[in-house]
Amino acid sequence: MLKENIIKLYEKSFIDNWELPALSDYNDGTKLTYGDFARNIAKLHLLYDACGIKAGDKVALIGKNTPNWVTVYMATITYGAVIVPILQEFNPTDAQHIINHSEAVLLFSSKAVWDALDFEQMRRIRAAVSLDKMQLFAEKEGESIGEALNNLPQAFDKKYPNGFYRNDIRYADVPSDALMELNYTSGTTGFSKGVMLTGNNLCGNVIYGINSGLHYKGSRCLSFLPLAHAYGCAFDMLTPLAVGSHVMLLGRIPSPKILVKALGEFKPNLVMCVPLILEKIYSKMIVPMISKGMLRWALAVPYLDKRIYAQIRKKLIEAFGGEFEEIIVGGAPFNAEVEEFLYKIKFPFTVGYGMTECGPLVSHTPWREFVLHSAGRVLPGLMECKILSDDPENIPGEICVRGENVMLGYFHNSEATEKVLHEDGWLHTGDMGTLSADGTIFIKGRLKTMLLGSSGQNIYPEEIEAKLNNMLYVNESLVVMREGKLIALVYPDYEVMDQLGVTRDQLPELMEKIRAELNKLVAPYERISKIQLIATEFEKTPKRSIKRYLYSN
Repeated sequence: MLKENIIKLYEKSFIDNWELPALSDYNDGTKLTYGDFARNIAKLHLLYDACGIKAGDKVALIGKNTPNWVTVYMATITYGAVIVPILQEFNPTDAQHIINHSEAVLLFSSKAVWDALDFEQMRRIRAAVSLDKMQLFAEKEGESIGEALNNLPQAFDKKYPNGFYRNDIRYADVPSDALMELNYTSGTTGFSKGVMLTGNNLCGNVIYGINSGLHYKGSRCLSFLPLAHAYGCAFDMLTPLAVGSHVMLLGRIPSPKILVKALGEFKPNLVMCVPLILEKIYSKMIVPMISKGMLRWALAVPYLDKRIYAQIRKKLIEAFGGEFEEIIVGGAPFNAEVEEFLYKIKFPFTVGYGMTECGPLVSHTPWREFVLHSAGRVLPGLMECKILSDDPENIPGEICVRGENVMLGYFHNSEATEKVLHEDGWLHTGDMGTLSADGTIFIKGRLKTMLLGSSGQNIYPEEIEAKLNNMLYVNESLVVMREGKLIALVYPDYEVMDQLGVTRDQLPELMEKIRAELNKLVAPYERISKIQLIATEFEKTPKRSIKRYLYSN
């Protein structure tokens, strides 16, 4: 157990950083200092008191990233209740299932989500509150939560007749081992797994962020990852607010155009990123540039190539605001070709590894020490790692981790918990990889997606897919095994086809050329016997992972 208590970290931070900017909304210009933020938290504490919310009660939260979203989250944990953040991308049926499964008694929701929910089917919810306007949506018969909401301004003035100031900040004494957050890894009805994270689990991530200098007093953080996801939550919200950073909430889908504009205006000091963003920039901006005749020729000339790469690096750094220390890539596997190019030009990026069950971080290395194709070093002093293999440095095995960040288990799902979390504290991640002597993790793929070759070879489809996805005319792909042969399912890149004047009739011939090219890049036992085109995008989870099980047969 860590000596630090996460609630006390926020109590101290809000007092020490009272006058500094805490939260801004990129869309409507709202700007809150730490004092304003603490004042809004105090108002919600009064509401919870008036509603009879008790320590350990669950509060569900669903909507886009806004200052109100952050306020509800922080007010809930500093009160001693348990927050249940839900991705707004979950379909209404799944969101409602999570609300019920979590046993939440209060719901804060954006109107867009609320309109698709059935209040009467939410068994334990006493009332639903508008996240946008902090007004009542609905309440069960006999409740007076709407009245408490309406009377909140007067109640606040009565409680703090001289105003609310930094010396009024007093948060609940929440034990570090107490449940603090329920984060659902899947919204599929009947298969939801609510990850139980304690204050200590969250604190492990935050302490690592503080000690590593990822965020610091007065630093700037542009939050565009969903805060309901453990990755964005830990490093775009929890860590920055613990040290006095200024968090700018983008609050909309981060298309390249919107994101580049916001990055240029706000100039963050650290960028948390999923691989897809860098991969899109690489395929849409860099590949067309370095493929042009003259530039392609110039890159083959010694010394000249270094100058060109330096110019590309400079443009990329400027595109991300120009003032960041590093870009941390995580949340999904990183395309090897993109990673190798960025590494070659010395772009300041690093790759971390984690999972919701660790709130989320397992490993990270500062970019200057980053080892190509690795997922960083296991967090020193916080986490341990072992590989279930006879030769962990060379032969991949399942990655198991243990330490401060590892969850309590899955809520009301002892069977699922027992499958992954053993009595000695080791969490079976389901990922396959190797571990170097200095604790650096190299991930090969998912255990459950691993395929077995005809001679017993382990085949990691993600590695083949990464190569295939880099090829012209391929938007996304999935490699499956059928009747002992590897088949690549491909959704074509129709945008590129239109740009280059390629018709659908030409696709079969083009795909056969792509298959031949791909098979030169992989091991003999990884060769694809056929490319099968699919007409629509692959179905995905709200976290944008392909639902592989739908295509396995």
